[in-house]
Amino acid sequence: MNLAFVPLYIKYLGIEAYGLVGFNLTLNLFLFLLDMGLSATMNREMARRSGQPEKAQEARDLVRTLEVIYWPIALVIALVIAGIAPWIAHAWIRTQHLSSATVQQAIVLMGLSTALQWPYSFYEGGLLGLERQVLVNGITAGFATLRGAGAVCVLALVAPTVQAFFVWQGLNSALMTLTVWACFHYSLPKTGRPARFDRNLLRETWQFAAGMTGISLVSLVLTQADKIVLSKLLTLEYFGYYTLASNVAGAIGYGVTPFFAALFPRFTKVVAQRDSAALGVLYHGSCQMLSIIVLPAALLVAIFSRELLLLWTRDPGVAAHTHLLVTLLVIGTACNAVMNVPYALQLAYGNTRIAFWCNVVAILLLIPLLLWLARRYGAVGGAIVWLILNSGYVLVGIPVFHRYYLRGEMWRWYCDDVGAPLLAALAIIGMSRWWIGETLPPPLLLLSLMGALLPAIGAAALAAPQIRERLLQRLVRARSLA
Repeated sequence: MNLAFVPLYIKYLGIEAYGLVGFNLTLNLFLFLLDMGLSATMNREMARRSGQPEKAQEARDLVRTLEVIYWPIALVIALVIAGIAPWIAHAWIRTQHLSSATVQQAIVLMGLSTALQWPYSFYEGGLLGLERQVLVNGITAGFATLRGAGAVCVLALVAPTVQAFFVWQGLNSALMTLTVWACFHYSLPKTGRPARFDRNLLRETWQFAAGMTGISLVSLVLTQADKIVLSKLLTLEYFGYYTLASNVAGAIGYGVTPFFAALFPRFTKVVAQRDSAALGVLYHGSCQMLSIIVLPAALLVAIFSRELLLLWTRDPGVAAHTHLLVTLLVIGTACNAVMNVPYALQLAYGNTRIAFWCNVVAILLLIPLLLWLARRYGAVGGAIVWLILNSGYVLVGIPVFHRYYLRGEMWRWYCDDVGAPLLAALAIIGMSRWWIGETLPPPLLLLSLMGALLPAIGAAALAAPQIRERLLQRLVRARSLA
């Protein structure tokens, strides 16, 4: 849904105003630093306690304790953004057609929308820890549809202004947060007394929360530095093109989120049971399945970026300005995606040091490079740094991770979990590049791209040893039943 409505946003708002939507996405991600690791802590602690009925009251007390800290920060977010809105509108964002007053009003509304949505991640983390992923997905999908479809209706029927757009975003955020709050409290184990604030529970969880805060800080600096720098250096129009490319590349992450949501609490339970054999099977099977889902799609988008943008936006100018950015960003995002299973296992062990120090080193090396490349090459320079950053995670982060956990299995990750599915998918999609051209009629082009993607997914599945074995077992079972 986040992708489906973008062409309509651009149609009603224009590419310059859409740049403000991109700025809002960056602002949202940056402000989630204030989460202080509490949503990840809630996820982990609910997973640890959910299988122990004697700790039901403790779980409810932990929720109340963290809620008391969490909600006041939402008010602070709204007030701070409203306070700095004039400075952002006049001194930071470069506009050509939009007035500074319009930008300032939009930023104030961004702050209100962000504050209303911000508690959502806390309750979402709790539901995921209780392994209520299907419920979370239903809420997320429902409100994503309402957010996009409602925004288009507001722009088409009420007012095609950026202010109207953000008013609707705020209303949707408030309703979504209220819904997830009610669902989470209904899902908590029932006890005989009301929940209460307990400082002792803060002492038990502060170290993991502090570690997650550190990771969030350095990760957000790295993942949002390109957008922060480019929002200052580029005009709002060209920042809109970069935002569009980032949204397309970010779609690859939609295949990652459910994996992390399901695996983190499951890893936490298996680690607590000290079952190393089951952990290895779960780890490699999950890595291979994630590669099958992410890598063929990423390769298709990277290799056919211009064709897909033309199909999606029906605007040759947008495709011309954006396709190279999409190619660079989607390759970097795919590298980031395959790191999520090792990251989930690392957090299940309660270890936040590896990710923190890897990100600190990356900041010291890449921020100066970003400033130089962005000034020299503009948006393309920012995309190059994103690619370098995530390639470094794969080349450096995996050896560091396997030095501490699942020792001796690093090359299995590189060869079986990622390398084999990648090469198999690349062979199919690379060959399809020779016979699929952008001059094809749109329906035939779409059919041809799907005809390349589906065999690539099948080839990746057959190339992944653990997944191939499961498929063969199911095939033999189906034959025996027939």
